[in-house]
Amino acid sequence: MASKNDPEPDTEAEGAQSGGVQSVERALTVLEILAREGSAGVSEIAEEMGIHKSTVSRLMGSLVSRDMVQQNSDRGKYQLGFGILRLASVIPGRLSLVHEARPILESLAEEFKETVNLAVLRSNYAVNVDQAMGPSTLATYDWVGSLTPLHATSSGKILLAALSTDERDRILKETGLPPRTSRTITDRKELDRQLLDAAGKGFAIVREEFEIGLNAIAVPVFNHQGNVVGAVSISGPAFRFEPEKIPGLVESLKEAGLQVSANMGYARR
Repeated sequence: MASKNDPEPDTEAEGAQSGGVQSVERALTVLEILAREGSAGVSEIAEEMGIHKSTVSRLMGSLVSRDMVQQNSDRGKYQLGFGILRLASVIPGRLSLVHEARPILESLAEEFKETVNLAVLRSNYAVNVDQAMGPSTLATYDWVGSLTPLHATSSGKILLAALSTDERDRILKETGLPPRTSRTITDRKELDRQLLDAAGKGFAIVREEFEIGLNAIAVPVFNHQGNVVGAVSISGPAFRFEPEKIPGLVESLKEAGLQVSANMGYARR
Protein backbone atom coordinates (compact mmCIF):
# COMPACT_ATOMS: atom_id res chain seq x y z
CA MET A 1 0.00 0.00 0.00
CA ALA A 2 1.35 3.43 -0.86
CA SER A 3 1.95 5.87 1.98
CA LYS A 4 0.64 9.40 2.07
CA ASN A 5 4.10 10.63 1.21
CA ASP A 6 4.34 8.58 -2.00
CA PRO A 7 3.80 10.77 -5.10
CA GLU A 8 0.58 10.24 -7.02
CA PRO A 9 1.02 9.01 -10.62
CA ASP A 10 1.28 12.06 -12.83
CA THR A 11 -1.33 10.93 -15.33
CA GLU A 12 -1.69 14.42 -16.78
CA ALA A 13 2.05 14.66 -17.43
CA GLU A 14 2.09 11.14 -18.90
CA GLY A 15 -0.78 12.06 -21.17
CA ALA A 16 0.99 15.20 -22.33
CA GLN A 17 4.19 13.26 -22.94
CA SER A 18 2.31 10.61 -24.94
CA GLY A 19 0.58 13.30 -26.98
CA GLY A 20 3.90 15.01 -27.61
CA VAL A 21 5.48 11.82 -28.92
CA GLN A 22 2.47 11.24 -31.17
CA SER A 23 2.77 14.77 -32.56
CA VAL A 24 6.46 14.23 -33.31
CA GLU A 25 5.72 10.95 -35.06
CA ARG A 26 2.98 12.57 -37.11
CA ALA A 27 5.21 15.51 -38.05
CA LEU A 28 7.92 13.12 -39.22
CA THR A 29 5.37 11.18 -41.25
CA VAL A 30 4.27 14.41 -42.93
CA LEU A 31 7.89 15.18 -43.87
CA GLU A 32 8.35 11.68 -45.28
CA ILE A 33 5.18 12.03 -47.39
CA LEU A 34 6.33 15.37 -48.79
CA ALA A 35 9.81 14.00 -49.48
CA ARG A 36 8.29 11.07 -51.37
CA GLU A 37 5.57 12.95 -53.29
CA GLY A 38 7.29 16.29 -53.84
CA SER A 39 4.18 18.19 -52.79
CA ALA A 40 0.80 17.36 -51.26
CA GLY A 41 -2.30 19.05 -49.91
CA VAL A 42 -3.81 18.78 -46.45
CA SER A 43 -6.58 16.46 -47.65
CA GLU A 44 -4.14 14.07 -49.35
CA ILE A 45 -1.90 13.90 -46.29
CA ALA A 46 -4.84 13.45 -43.92
CA GLU A 47 -6.21 10.60 -46.03
CA GLU A 48 -2.87 8.78 -46.17
CA MET A 49 -2.26 9.18 -42.43
CA GLY A 50 -5.83 8.39 -41.47
CA ILE A 51 -6.25 11.51 -39.32
CA HIS A 52 -8.49 14.59 -39.43
CA LYS A 53 -7.64 17.46 -41.75
CA SER A 54 -7.65 19.93 -38.85
CA THR A 55 -4.87 17.90 -37.19
CA VAL A 56 -2.80 18.04 -40.37
CA SER A 57 -3.40 21.78 -40.63
CA ARG A 58 -2.04 22.30 -37.11
CA LEU A 59 1.00 20.18 -37.89
CA MET A 60 1.60 22.21 -41.05
CA GLY A 61 1.41 25.43 -39.08
CA SER A 62 4.16 24.25 -36.73
CA LEU A 63 6.35 22.95 -39.56
CA VAL A 64 5.93 26.12 -41.62
CA SER A 65 6.89 28.28 -38.62
CA ARG A 66 10.20 26.41 -38.45
CA ASP A 67 10.82 26.50 -42.22
CA MET A 68 10.60 22.71 -42.43
CA VAL A 69 7.67 23.03 -44.84
CA GLN A 70 6.51 25.77 -47.18
CA GLN A 71 3.27 26.30 -49.05
CA ASN A 72 3.51 26.65 -52.81
CA SER A 73 1.16 28.24 -55.30
CA ASP A 74 -0.21 24.92 -56.57
CA ARG A 75 -3.68 25.15 -54.99
CA GLY A 76 -2.30 25.42 -51.49
CA LYS A 77 -0.11 22.33 -51.61
CA TYR A 78 2.90 22.02 -49.35
CA GLN A 79 6.50 21.01 -50.02
CA LEU A 80 9.67 20.64 -47.97
CA GLY A 81 11.24 23.93 -46.86
CA PHE A 82 14.76 25.23 -46.54
CA GLY A 83 14.92 24.25 -42.89
CA ILE A 84 15.45 20.67 -44.07
CA LEU A 85 18.67 21.75 -45.77
CA ARG A 86 20.03 23.10 -42.49
CA LEU A 87 19.50 19.70 -40.90
CA ALA A 88 20.87 17.77 -43.87
CA SER A 89 24.06 19.84 -43.98
CA VAL A 90 25.30 18.28 -40.76
CA ILE A 91 25.18 14.67 -41.92
CA PRO A 92 28.88 13.90 -42.47
CA GLY A 93 28.57 10.37 -43.82
CA ARG A 94 26.25 11.32 -46.61
CA LEU A 95 28.17 14.48 -47.44
CA SER A 96 31.39 12.46 -47.64
CA LEU A 97 29.92 10.34 -50.43
CA VAL A 98 28.59 13.45 -52.15
CA HIS A 99 31.99 15.14 -51.91
CA GLU A 100 33.80 12.16 -53.43
CA ALA A 101 31.26 11.68 -56.20
CA ARG A 102 30.62 15.29 -57.22
CA PRO A 103 33.35 15.81 -59.86
CA ILE A 104 32.58 12.43 -61.40
CA LEU A 105 28.87 13.23 -61.65
CA GLU A 106 29.68 16.53 -63.35
CA SER A 107 32.01 14.81 -65.80
CA LEU A 108 29.34 12.28 -66.74
CA ALA A 109 26.70 14.98 -67.18
CA GLU A 110 29.03 16.92 -69.46
CA GLU A 111 30.00 13.84 -71.49
CA PHE A 112 26.49 12.49 -72.10
CA LYS A 113 24.53 15.76 -71.85
CA GLU A 114 21.93 14.30 -69.50
CA THR A 115 20.97 14.41 -65.81
CA VAL A 116 23.16 12.40 -63.43
CA ASN A 117 22.03 11.51 -59.89
CA LEU A 118 23.61 9.96 -56.82
CA ALA A 119 21.24 7.98 -54.60
CA VAL A 120 21.46 6.07 -51.32
CA LEU A 121 19.09 3.75 -49.47
CA ARG A 122 17.02 5.36 -46.73
CA SER A 123 14.33 3.39 -44.99
CA ASN A 124 12.36 1.77 -47.81
CA TYR A 125 13.26 4.26 -50.53
CA ALA A 126 16.09 5.54 -52.68
CA VAL A 127 16.90 9.13 -51.75
CA ASN A 128 18.75 11.33 -54.23
CA VAL A 129 21.58 13.14 -52.45
CA ASP A 130 23.24 14.94 -55.37
CA GLN A 131 22.60 15.82 -58.99
CA ALA A 132 24.50 17.16 -61.98
CA MET A 133 22.63 18.60 -64.95
CA GLY A 134 23.79 18.04 -68.52
CA PRO A 135 23.54 20.81 -71.14
CA SER A 136 20.88 18.89 -73.10
CA THR A 137 18.57 18.47 -70.12
CA LEU A 138 15.06 19.55 -71.07
CA ALA A 139 13.73 20.00 -67.53
CA THR A 140 15.39 21.55 -64.50
CA TYR A 141 13.67 19.50 -61.80
CA ASP A 142 15.87 19.18 -58.73
CA TRP A 143 15.75 15.57 -57.52
CA VAL A 144 18.00 16.18 -54.51
CA GLY A 145 16.19 15.06 -51.36
CA SER A 146 13.50 13.22 -53.29
CA LEU A 147 12.47 9.75 -52.14
CA THR A 148 11.83 7.40 -55.06
CA PRO A 149 10.43 3.84 -55.06
CA LEU A 150 13.05 1.11 -55.17
CA HIS A 151 11.17 -1.16 -57.58
CA ALA A 152 10.49 1.51 -60.21
CA THR A 153 13.84 3.29 -60.55
CA SER A 154 17.25 2.25 -61.84
CA SER A 155 19.03 3.38 -58.66
CA GLY A 156 16.40 1.65 -56.56
CA LYS A 157 16.90 -1.64 -58.39
CA ILE A 158 20.66 -1.44 -57.87
CA LEU A 159 20.13 -0.84 -54.15
CA LEU A 160 17.54 -3.63 -53.90
CA ALA A 161 19.78 -6.08 -55.77
CA ALA A 162 22.52 -5.56 -53.18
CA LEU A 163 20.33 -6.44 -50.19
CA SER A 164 20.05 -9.81 -48.52
CA THR A 165 17.00 -11.85 -49.46
CA ASP A 166 15.47 -11.32 -46.02
CA GLU A 167 15.95 -7.56 -46.08
CA ARG A 168 14.62 -7.30 -49.63
CA ASP A 169 11.57 -9.37 -48.69
CA ARG A 170 10.91 -7.17 -45.67
CA ILE A 171 11.04 -3.96 -47.68
CA LEU A 172 8.90 -5.21 -50.55
CA LYS A 173 6.36 -6.64 -48.11
CA GLU A 174 6.05 -3.21 -46.50
CA THR A 175 5.98 -1.14 -49.69
CA GLY A 176 4.38 -3.54 -52.14
CA LEU A 177 4.91 -2.95 -55.86
CA PRO A 178 2.53 -0.07 -56.62
CA PRO A 179 2.45 1.05 -60.28
CA ARG A 180 3.88 4.48 -61.02
CA THR A 181 3.11 4.11 -64.72
CA SER A 182 1.66 1.42 -66.97
CA ARG A 183 5.22 0.11 -67.44
CA THR A 184 6.11 -0.30 -63.77
CA ILE A 185 7.09 -3.85 -62.83
CA THR A 186 4.44 -5.03 -60.38
CA ASP A 187 5.11 -8.78 -60.58
CA ARG A 188 7.51 -10.00 -57.88
CA LYS A 189 8.95 -12.84 -59.97
CA GLU A 190 9.76 -10.51 -62.83
CA LEU A 191 11.31 -7.99 -60.44
CA ASP A 192 13.46 -10.71 -58.87
CA ARG A 193 14.61 -11.75 -62.33
CA GLN A 194 15.59 -8.17 -63.15
CA LEU A 195 17.42 -7.76 -59.84
CA LEU A 196 19.41 -10.93 -60.47
CA ASP A 197 20.24 -9.63 -63.94
CA ALA A 198 21.30 -6.26 -62.51
CA ALA A 199 23.56 -7.91 -59.96
CA GLY A 200 25.17 -10.03 -62.66
CA LYS A 201 25.64 -7.29 -65.26
CA GLY A 202 26.49 -4.50 -62.83
CA PHE A 203 23.80 -2.09 -64.06
CA ALA A 204 20.02 -1.66 -64.11
CA ILE A 205 17.85 0.02 -66.74
CA VAL A 206 14.29 1.30 -66.42
CA ARG A 207 12.19 2.43 -69.34
CA GLU A 208 9.33 4.75 -68.35
CA GLU A 209 8.68 2.74 -65.16
CA PHE A 210 8.86 5.71 -62.79
CA GLU A 211 7.66 8.44 -65.13
CA ILE A 212 6.29 8.24 -68.66
CA GLY A 213 8.82 9.64 -71.10
CA LEU A 214 11.81 9.07 -68.78
CA ASN A 215 14.45 6.34 -69.11
CA ALA A 216 17.39 5.75 -66.75
CA ILE A 217 20.36 3.49 -66.11
CA ALA A 218 22.27 3.07 -62.83
CA VAL A 219 25.37 1.34 -61.44
CA PRO A 220 26.43 0.60 -57.86
CA VAL A 221 28.89 2.46 -55.63
CA PHE A 222 30.88 0.36 -53.14
CA ASN A 223 32.60 1.24 -49.88
CA HIS A 224 35.93 -0.03 -48.55
CA GLN A 225 34.27 -3.25 -47.38
CA GLY A 226 32.80 -4.00 -50.79
CA ASN A 227 29.25 -3.18 -49.73
CA VAL A 228 26.93 -1.20 -51.99
CA VAL A 229 26.42 2.23 -50.39
CA GLY A 230 24.87 4.11 -53.28
CA ALA A 231 24.02 4.22 -56.97
CA VAL A 232 24.97 6.57 -59.79
CA SER A 233 22.34 6.99 -62.50
CA ILE A 234 21.90 8.82 -65.78
CA SER A 235 18.39 9.67 -66.97
CA GLY A 236 16.92 11.37 -69.98
CA PRO A 237 13.84 11.63 -72.19
CA ALA A 238 12.82 8.29 -73.68
CA PHE A 239 12.66 9.66 -77.23
CA ARG A 240 16.43 10.17 -77.28
CA PHE A 241 17.78 8.27 -74.28
CA GLU A 242 18.03 4.54 -74.93
CA PRO A 243 21.02 3.55 -72.74
CA GLU A 244 22.08 0.36 -74.51
CA LYS A 245 22.12 2.15 -77.88
CA ILE A 246 24.37 5.03 -76.78
CA PRO A 247 28.00 4.17 -77.63
CA GLY A 248 30.16 3.85 -74.55
CA LEU A 249 27.45 4.83 -72.06
CA VAL A 250 27.29 1.57 -70.09
CA GLU A 251 31.08 1.28 -69.94
CA SER A 252 31.58 4.92 -68.92
CA LEU A 253 28.89 4.72 -66.25
CA LYS A 254 30.41 1.53 -64.81
CA GLU A 255 33.83 3.17 -64.77
CA ALA A 256 32.37 6.23 -63.04
CA GLY A 257 30.81 4.01 -60.38
CA LEU A 258 34.16 2.34 -59.80
CA GLN A 259 35.91 5.72 -59.57
CA VAL A 260 33.51 6.89 -56.87
CA SER A 261 33.92 3.51 -55.15
CA ALA A 262 37.72 3.86 -55.24
CA ASN A 263 37.37 7.29 -53.64
CA MET A 264 35.39 5.59 -50.87
CA GLY A 265 38.22 3.10 -50.31
CA TYR A 266 37.03 0.26 -52.51
CA ALA A 267 39.76 -1.94 -54.02
CA ARG A 268 38.89 -3.17 -57.50
CA ARG A 269 38.96 -6.92 -57.98
